[in-house]
Amino acid sequence: MTTSGPLDDRGSTLPIYIWLTTILLFAALAFFAFAQAAFARNGAQSAADAAALAAAQQARDELLLNLEDAIGAGDDWLVWLDLPEGGLPTQGPTAAAQELAAENDSTLQGGVVPTEVGGHLGFQVSVETNYTVGDSVIPGTEAMTAQADAVAVIKPRCEFDVDADPAKPVELVCEDEPVNIDPEDFNPADLPDASVMFSVRLAE
Repeated sequence: MTTSGPLDDRGSTLPIYIWLTTILLFAALAFFAFAQAAFARNGAQSAADAAALAAAQQARDELLLNLEDAIGAGDDWLVWLDLPEGGLPTQGPTAAAQELAAENDSTLQGGVVPTEVGGHLGFQVSVETNYTVGDSVIPGTEAMTAQADAVAVIKPRCEFDVDADPAKPVELVCEDEPVNIDPEDFNPADLPDASVMFSVRLAE
């Protein structure tokens, strides 16, 4: 009489093993796809931040030039220290933002938008990456780009006597650094760097 041996269960566990391996592989690929998307979003945000800061820095440089012109012309130049009521220039800042977006492989969308945050003037920008998320197990990512927005503002850093006469010598205190301006004996080289008189930062 022939005695049968123990049942071989290898045949029954093989499909389960294949099924679990397939699930794990798909999960890994899906995780990689999300990582690709996160990388693209981070790249877009970095480009937007850089573009917004570039726009505000360009506007700050132009403000200093306008301040120099106002002092030289004998105008009420003190108003420029609190930023112009008519708003910030946009042509130069737009070009600066476009350049920085391009350096980060992105495109500025619609130019810079003047805005105000916490009483400070600035710019809002929107960018879109020139690259896509890339191929993945999730359909459509091969053509999907990333977009991001950012806002940068300009903050005056100089304090002065509100009753000061712009036609006479005025002492400014710009972040603890004294700046003396005499309209009657003014040399543009006497002004400090624009960053001393105006700070630029990303809005929270």
